[in-house]
Amino acid sequence: MTSYKGRLLVSSSKATIAPLLHSTIISACSSALASRDAFTIALSGGSLPSFLASLSGSFAEAKVDPQFNKWHVILADERCVPSTGPNSDDSNLRSCREKFLDASGIPTNQIYGIDESLLSGMDADPAGCTDRIATSYQDEVVTYVLSKSGGVLDLALLGFGPDGHTCSLFPDHDLLREDTKLVAGIVDSPKPPPQRITLTLRVLNGGLTRRVVFCGAGGSKGPILRAVFATNVDLEALKQGGIDNPDGLVLTYADPAPYPCGMVRPEGGGGSIGSDEPVVDWVVDKDAAEGMGTAGGGGECKL
Repeated sequence: MTSYKGRLLVSSSKATIAPLLHSTIISACSSALASRDAFTIALSGGSLPSFLASLSGSFAEAKVDPQFNKWHVILADERCVPSTGPNSDDSNLRSCREKFLDASGIPTNQIYGIDESLLSGMDADPAGCTDRIATSYQDEVVTYVLSKSGGVLDLALLGFGPDGHTCSLFPDHDLLREDTKLVAGIVDSPKPPPQRITLTLRVLNGGLTRRVVFCGAGGSKGPILRAVFATNVDLEALKQGGIDNPDGLVLTYADPAPYPCGMVRPEGGGGSIGSDEPVVDWVVDKDAAEGMGTAGGGGECKL
């Protein structure tokens, strides 16, 4: 079997990640809207929404109409908290709205949060309540949104943590073996709050997602990148022509995958079923990339 591959795109700083990240979104959006009247995208929370604040400007600079009225936005994962009010600080939907969605022009009825009416039973029955929220999101949101784009999500835009988690899929957790549900509940997240819902690998892999983009910054991400990919990066060569290059570097994944983020391997690219074109991009800054390379095969190098 051909080894799986991903594309590494390295920005010169955290401040310049946005243009590289936006180029991947513009590509996915343009491809989707060239064939149908819908673009479906999953967004994570964390630091990722802040990189989307200037996305509209990048579309304008590229002279591409984003057609935001045709976007359908779901959450890659969500904390089981309200999205408004005094207890909403942990809400991914709130973060995405404040930093990108509210100003984007995407119709509010095409931005899909959890059914917050189901949160009322959380104190009495956290496990049951979380499962009901996950089932509701799967049946009433994810299945519906996938139907807008041929049964397959166009783009999942994800972060990855210094522990290698992505969405709310954490290392060594039972949810990594979930192969039936599209959305699952988790009540023992190692990061607070403990109750969450998340897209599963059944969605991200298994032919249900066309393209994935990971985004991360900082030196803490370097060891994760180094473990996810099977080969080190020649940082001297990267320094000469790979920084801020939208073509990126195509790298082979390590097997078995050491972390949940490395387990995300959509079908249809990276050599998985005969295609040489990667469908997973990793957009990182040079501080993260420095942790995964060598200087021409040995020694140290600063980008």
